[in-house]
Amino acid sequence: MSNIEIDKINNFVIQKQHLTDETKGDSLVSTVKDIGGLHSTSPTTPYLSLFARMKKFERTDLENELYKKKTLGKIRYVRTTVHILPKDFISTAFAATKATTEPKSVAYSKFLGVSEKQYKDTSQRIVSLLKIKGGKTVKQIKEQLHTTLNVSPIVNLMCDQGILIRGAPEKGWKSNLHTYHLLSEYFPNIKLDELNEEEAKRKVVEKYISCFGPVTEIDISWWTSFTKSQIKQILNELNDKVIQITDSASGIYIMLSEQVNTLISANQIKEDTVNLLPGLDPYVMGYKERDRYLDSKNYNYIFDSAGNAASTILLNGKIVGIWDAYEKPNNIIKLFLFEDIKNKVLEQIRLSAKRVGKFMLAKEAQIKECDSMTPLTRRTAGGVMTPLKDS
Repeated sequence: MSNIEIDKINNFVIQKQHLTDETKGDSLVSTVKDIGGLHSTSPTTPYLSLFARMKKFERTDLENELYKKKTLGKIRYVRTTVHILPKDFISTAFAATKATTEPKSVAYSKFLGVSEKQYKDTSQRIVSLLKIKGGKTVKQIKEQLHTTLNVSPIVNLMCDQGILIRGAPEKGWKSNLHTYHLLSEYFPNIKLDELNEEEAKRKVVEKYISCFGPVTEIDISWWTSFTKSQIKQILNELNDKVIQITDSASGIYIMLSEQVNTLISANQIKEDTVNLLPGLDPYVMGYKERDRYLDSKNYNYIFDSAGNAASTILLNGKIVGIWDAYEKPNNIIKLFLFEDIKNKVLEQIRLSAKRVGKFMLAKEAQIKECDSMTPLTRRTAGGVMTPLKDS
């Protein structure tokens, strides 16, 4: 199949990603499944990703599913990044990525001065402590073990080995100071060894193509961190489920065969669609080849040198600018647009910014439109989290 316009491909994907008014989700868990999970390196990202994609969303909705109903869980996943995933996908995600995540955690633990013996002894003591007293923060674990050892890398390694899992943060939705629980007690019905690595990787690739396709092989390798040879092997194994298509510029894409008819028949969005997405949002992070939604001259404004994405303004699935929120000294949402935007659409962007501002800051926010920005590649590490700080 050839000559599918890239705008039609983008239109299809943003509908799958629940980024149009007509496709916004009713069910939180179903929405998380449909978009391939939520990036959770930044604590506010999953909340803002869902706020952009659901008809009605309150912060407590996600907290209830994560920490009370436990239909979702947080584990390190593709690109060794913490994700929120549906409970029924956790064992697959773990099996597919453990060979990558665990060695990195081991190396980091050693780098911070934790010996193998210290890890073995301390991890056993942590298991005993949590069996008796339940979820604890790193600080609480350290205090109750009466140790001067750096416990944080030990706890992270235990998570990557499937011994612990991250629970509710101690200080609310903007905090990464998690409590930690025994995974076997938190999710007693999950069996982390039910799939072998090869089968799990195949399921992860198929899930990615389902959520983000049409995609390129480079996109798949980028998102999963699997090697190019592994991707080629997996695609061969999925040969009866996937198909190649090309766009009008002769780019070669891969998608699920069962979704082709939906792509062809997908209705074009009648009204301009504006989305304000958080930094590290799945839609923006989902692709390595970004010409599909971003002019190459603006890459350095959106992505830092490590490939992390800033908070973005989308118009019909394409990135047209950046937004940023500042609670102090005043409640301000800053906007930086890459191009002149028509008055009607500009008003949509401003209204979306006000909605996001109220959600984030719990009160009305002022809108400030910036006329310049320092590229992220010229900023220090972490600049991607406050892209308009100096604007």
